[in-house]
Amino acid sequence: MQDIKRLPDSELEIMMLIWETNESVSADYIMERINKTWTKTTLLNFLTRLCKRGFLECSKEGRYNLYTPIVKKEEYLQKESKSFLKRLYKNSLTGLVASLYDGNSVSKADLEELKKYIEEAE
Repeated sequence: MQDIKRLPDSELEIMMLIWETNESVSADYIMERINKTWTKTTLLNFLTRLCKRGFLECSKEGRYNLYTPIVKKEEYLQKESKSFLKRLYKNSLTGLVASLYDGNSVSKADLEELKKYIEEAE
């Protein structure tokens, strides 16, 4: 796995939108779908940054730039999840789940689903 840097929230939001489309997209496509009050210049600055960081590739098609993900969503989420667990819970999955449950962020149904997942993974 390549060295993937953590994305700021705004850039992550752009990447999530691009990953969901599963194809190359234009800045106009993103502007129509992103839930922000950004100017197009702001979006283009974010896209340029994502290209420089190695998350996107930019190609010209006619008069449009098309942006294609280089980093896969699963790859980023795995790395970010691992980093999150290490930073906040010292690699304790039990600590994370307990914190979510104690904070009422996870229901008994969620725990049952997790239990089923673990049983199937074993």
